[in-house]
Amino acid sequence: MIIKGKAHKFGDNINTDDIIAAKYLVSTDAKELGSHCMEYIDADFPKKVSVGDIIVAGSNFGCGSSREHAPLAIKGCGISAVLAKSFAGIFFRNAINIGLPFLELEITDQINDGDMLEIDLSRGVIKDLTQGKTYNTRAFPEFLEEIIKGGGLMNWVKHKKACLTAGREVSK
Repeated sequence: MIIKGKAHKFGDNINTDDIIAAKYLVSTDAKELGSHCMEYIDADFPKKVSVGDIIVAGSNFGCGSSREHAPLAIKGCGISAVLAKSFAGIFFRNAINIGLPFLELEITDQINDGDMLEIDLSRGVIKDLTQGKTYNTRAFPEFLEEIIKGGGLMNWVKHKKACLTAGREVSK
C-alpha cells in the first residue's frame, strides 16, 4: 500500500485533547471531527490539509485518553497516515480500529514541514521526495494492512463474516 502526501509536522507528546478537544466528543462524524482537528495547536490546520497528507510527529503521539475520536478526527481531516517516533498504546489500537495507518520512524526530525512524502507500508520505506532521502523502518504487518485496506477493524470483521456465511473463500 503506497501513501503519498505533504508532511505536517508536530512535536512530542501530542495528546488526544490536542488532536480533538473534549467539547467535540458529542459527535462521531469523521468530517465534523476533522474540521476541528488540532485546533488548539493550529486553528487553521484542517484548512491546510489536502486529502492524502501525512502527519509527522515526535515521541508519544496520541497519549492521553482512550478516545477513538482522535484518530477518527485525523482521518476525517483528510490525513492518510501518521509517522511518529513512537505512539501511545491506546492510539495504536484506535488507529487500527478506524483504519488509519501509522509507522514508527525514529528520525522524524529530519523531515521538514511541507516535504512531499511517499510511504510504502508493505516495505516500511519512506521517501522524502522533497529532500531526495529514503528512510527504512519496520514494515506495516500484512494483517494490519489488510484491516486498514478494509476501512478498519469492524468493516474487516463484517467482510470476513459475510464471506464465511456465504460459503466462499475469505479474500483479502
